[in-house]
Formats: sequence, structure tokens, C-alpha cells
Amino acid sequence: MKNQTFEVSKDTPALYFTSVTKSRLPVFRTDLIKNIACMALNEARISGEFALFAYVLMLDHLHWITDSTQKPSEILRFVDGILRHRIIEYLKGNKCQASLDKLKGAEKARGYKYSLWDHHPNALWLTSESILMQKVNYIHQNPVRAGWVERAENYLWSSVRYWTGNIREDEPVQVDIELISWRK
Repeated sequence: MKNQTFEVSKDTPALYFTSVTKSRLPVFRTDLIKNIACMALNEARISGEFALFAYVLMLDHLHWITDSTQKPSEILRFVDGILRHRIIEYLKGNKCQASLDKLKGAEKARGYKYSLWDHHPNALWLTSESILMQKVNYIHQNPVRAGWVERAENYLWSSVRYWTGNIREDEPVQVDIELISWRK
């Protein structure tokens, strides 16, 4: 990941993505699967050399915000590809055939038989700090709206604690909010 600061503007927008699991299957039900997904997200962040500003992992989707130093398709390739690979390999290795059957599709050119994700919408361009903060707050409130926690900070699989300054030692994914160059 590049260690340069990032200013959110019309010229350098942040990117907001939502990845939805195939047929909205609740793939990320267990803490173990959520941890695998978070490790894969962190791996994608590092290997793809992009900044990750915010995220939340829900049962059947992932929201995240990143910089725009690369094309959206490249960022999606890293995030979706690495998560797909790690989750499918876990399911295969643990003989989770019922789950694999639900993710099975037509064999792809590279020999892929399973699809973790449905088609993705284009990235949403966040062109101002206020729009960025609206999406950050939306992301972090997802588990509260779902009724899983009373306070967003109580949900482990999100970046909310980075944003509130209450970072835990066991944060599942590192985020890069220190790279955001805020206007004064």
C-alpha cells in the first residue's frame, strides 16, 4: 500500500463498493468465516496496494471504501478474487458440500466451479468529505440497523473503532484513515 496521503475531492474521489454474495446467501454466518474474510480483505489491501478507509462485513454482503489510486475494476479483482479463493478453499477443506452446492455455477474459463459473488455495481464515487462521512456512517450503522448490536462499536467486523479512536488489539482488518488528508 502506498504511504501517501489522500485528499477526497472531485479530482481524487474515494470509492464505495458493495459486494453481494451469490443469491444473497448468508455465507458470513460464523465468526470463523468472518475472520477468514477479514484476513482476505486485509491481504487484498496489502497485495493490491490500495488504502482501505472503512468496511463492514454482513451476513451476505461487504461494504468498503477505498482510495481511487487504481481503477475500480482492479480493486474489485483483488478484493473479490482473494475473498472468493479463501472462502471457497475453506469450504472445500472442511467438506461443507451443502454450502458449496449453493455456490456452484457453470465452470468458468479458468476452471472455477464456484462463485461467491453476484454481479457488482459500478463503484460509487465519493467526491467530498461530507459524502465520504455519510457513507462511513452508513457502513458502520449496518449491524445496528440489522438488530445485532445496540452500538456500532460492539460489532467486531467493521472499521468503526478506528473511526472512534477505540482500536482493539484484535482488530480483524487494518484500515488506513491516517492517510486521509482532511481539509481544515
